[in-house]
Amino acid sequence: MMPSAYSAHMHLIKSARARPEIWRLLLGLLLIAVLVSILNMAFFTLIAGMGPESWAQNLVLGNSPLALLLLLASFGFIFLSVAVAARHVQHRSLRSIIGERSLALAQFLKVLKALLILGVVGVVLPPYSVGGALIQNLPLSTWLLLLPVSALVVLVQTSAEEVLFRGYIQQTLAARFKSPIIWMGVPSILFAVGHYTPDMAGENALLIALWACVFGLLTSDLTARAGTLGPAIALHFFNNVIALLFFSLPDNLNGLALYVLPFDASDAEQLRPWLMVDLAVMLVCWLAARLALRR
Repeated sequence: MMPSAYSAHMHLIKSARARPEIWRLLLGLLLIAVLVSILNMAFFTLIAGMGPESWAQNLVLGNSPLALLLLLASFGFIFLSVAVAARHVQHRSLRSIIGERSLALAQFLKVLKALLILGVVGVVLPPYSVGGALIQNLPLSTWLLLLPVSALVVLVQTSAEEVLFRGYIQQTLAARFKSPIIWMGVPSILFAVGHYTPDMAGENALLIALWACVFGLLTSDLTARAGTLGPAIALHFFNNVIALLFFSLPDNLNGLALYVLPFDASDAEQLRPWLMVDLAVMLVCWLAARLALRR
């Protein structure tokens, strides 16, 4: 039975209830996977062919500003693919997945404002040190010049993931199953699987995946409480701006970061304290988002 706190979610899944069959979800996900694969293959083949082999490697890892900008912008293909799948398999619009436009935007701005205030408070509080000094990655002038477009592509990336996981998948499951354990749990597990990278993260891979699963549960909760994807997008955007534009890992996706951490994703001893701190910060941000929605 759906908790009363999630009554707004009922309005969000209304259009999905007309065709809630699981085979439609599976067919839609297959269509999304095929479309995203084809579009990415064509896009990155074209872009990679414009430079030397080292450029192609940077493009995959996002280790230069242009490479990461292109990599994040490519998440726009997910938007297109979800829109096609929703329209042709469930006869839904992308707008119905996001929620009522003006409400979604208002909630996005309200939550983002609360998170920005929280971020400023975090900066002015006494600092803590975990794992050593940060390393300058980009000159401040270059970083500031790139910041508007960097923030825009991060918004594209995070919005696309929310549309897929907390939108298309969560809403279709919620239209078919009443239990939040299913319609919150399954998308969060799939989100975690997408973040499981043992080749890159080594011993930390499972811990990072668990972190992603918790993050998925928190954004699922916000979506169900708000009745739009606005708050989840705001939380995801805020988190990824910090992780991609301010403090990134040095081994990949660091092309737009002002600083990089003094260790990589596979360094278990150094990264795990950071993940614990990040988990605590994430929970505080989720609580701040919930408080913002109540006002």
